Amino acid sequence: MNRTGLVIALLAGACVGVVFGVYSQLDIAVSRLFFNEAYRVFPLQYSLVSRHLREVFTWVIVLLVAPAFIALALKIILPRRRMLIAARASLFLIATLALGPGLVANVIFKDNWHRPRPPEITEFYGPEKFMPWWDPRGACDRNCSFVAGEGAGGFWTLAPAALAPPAWRAAAYGAALLFGTAAGTQRLTGGAHFFSDVVFSGVLTFLVIWAVHGLIYRWRTRLTDAQVEGWIESIAPARLFERLRGP
Repeated sequence: MNRTGLVIALLAGACVGVVFGVYSQLDIAVSRLFFNEAYRVFPLQYSLVSRHLREVFTWVIVLLVAPAFIALALKIILPRRRMLIAARASLFLIATLALGPGLVANVIFKDNWHRPRPPEITEFYGPEKFMPWWDPRGACDRNCSFVAGEGAGGFWTLAPAALAPPAWRAAAYGAALLFGTAAGTQRLTGGAHFFSDVVFSGVLTFLVIWAVHGLIYRWRTRLTDAQVEGWIESIAPARLFERLRGP
């Protein structure tokens, strides 16, 4: 999570933003590659293989974040015991998942950036007008196209990759980028999202991860595992009961 990664993410976002903003029809052109004109559908939307892949992507994310939730839950139940994994790692994984795919992608953007999904626009025989990525004034009410929620979830795997041992970290980042790209492409090919939706899901998720990693590990706000464990202990029911009961 260094400045090089930040620069790359910002450049990728800027390049795609400008190109797909000026030439917004590129989003339609990419989606058309996966559209069956004769049947007026995105065939992969009905593919069992594609659906199973979607489930696999979801379960991988669940398995990666599960240790953090388990460690947190056990610490709350048994506050005097050390956490199963490093306290900062647990906080980092949970916070980035909640803020990135959760808050930024699925709450702030998907419910307020009213871009219709590909099957809903007139170019693919839907009723709505196509909107470029930068224009939030579409006809979609909620759970809209921008940004790709599952793409954000896939790119969230950059967070556990950031915690990999230094010798493995580059490989972990590469695997996370491939995983996020695969998760986003699965939704793109099935007609659920445009190309720019997927790209910006990755950029925004990375920015959240980069900022939270800085707050916890790098900047003056950085924490220690002992501090985090102390905070968790302070809200544990057993410790609260002890304080209420008094000496």
